[in-house]
Amino acid sequence: MKTSLAGFLAAALCWTLQAAPLVFEGKRGPGKGKHIVLVVGDQEYRSEESMPALARILAEHHGFKCTVLRPVNPTTGEVDITVLDNLPGLEALRQADLMILFLRWLELPDAQMKEIIDYTNSGRPIVALRTSTHPFNYRTRKDSPYAKYTWRGGAVEGGYGRLVLGETWVSHHGAHNKESTRAVPAPGMEKHPILRGVKDIWGPSDVYTITTLTGDSKPILMGHVLAGMEPTSPPNPDKKPMPVAWVKSYTGDSGKAARIFTTTMGHNGDFLSEGFRRLLVNACYWALGMEKRISPRSRVDFVGEYNPSPIGIRKRAQ
Repeated sequence: MKTSLAGFLAAALCWTLQAAPLVFEGKRGPGKGKHIVLVVGDQEYRSEESMPALARILAEHHGFKCTVLRPVNPTTGEVDITVLDNLPGLEALRQADLMILFLRWLELPDAQMKEIIDYTNSGRPIVALRTSTHPFNYRTRKDSPYAKYTWRGGAVEGGYGRLVLGETWVSHHGAHNKESTRAVPAPGMEKHPILRGVKDIWGPSDVYTITTLTGDSKPILMGHVLAGMEPTSPPNPDKKPMPVAWVKSYTGDSGKAARIFTTTMGHNGDFLSEGFRRLLVNACYWALGMEKRISPRSRVDFVGEYNPSPIGIRKRAQ
């Protein structure tokens, strides 16, 4: 039976909308045998585009098996990034070697939150991007045992972000969508393994305000605010640099210390920077204790096309 091109494309679109999780089997590379689970739920920066692209880089060029989990509309069964309370498939974290987070203000059911918190407490590593400093926002179910992880107002000051990752949401330091970021190594961190081969990072993300990073956090990149949205825009002399990437450890209920890498960059346009993609790939190796395998010349080019959409807040239709 012949299938028309239109029919094929329609079927492919249906698969893209309804397939959760996305699984990219690792091919050859140092990551063969390791499983990375990318947990996506951001309504602004198009992580539903950037995280599958990152997963394909990690799988195709580095050998990691990657599973991408996205919010699903319980009524339609389709992927819906505006859904805040349903992110199925988190059982995959039970066998994960690394969790990558790109979340923003979710209020998940207790059974789903349990999977994230169980992983967090296990001592296994975490890589977190942009709005993951404020991943949870408990507004309606304040009696949940996980409400303490809300980004503010919970039993844990600053919620999950400040407790686990080192900081929560504070404010935009650079003007949002008006001032971009030039990231440079923090003093004394130029030879950190995560920065191996990272020569230049510019992106349309604005710099986030950082108060005091918690625990044993060590900044590895400082973000300079540029007075414009071009790589050639001059620095804004009135805004001091802020940490935009740091490393730390977190010890949960298991008593095992986990390696944590956090960056407040993550606008989908940031991924057009080879330096930013290399930063994230290197961070995965470091988090997994594989820093000796980080090559400054490893491949970080896109697998297939990557055409980022305009960012902007999207809310669920009422």
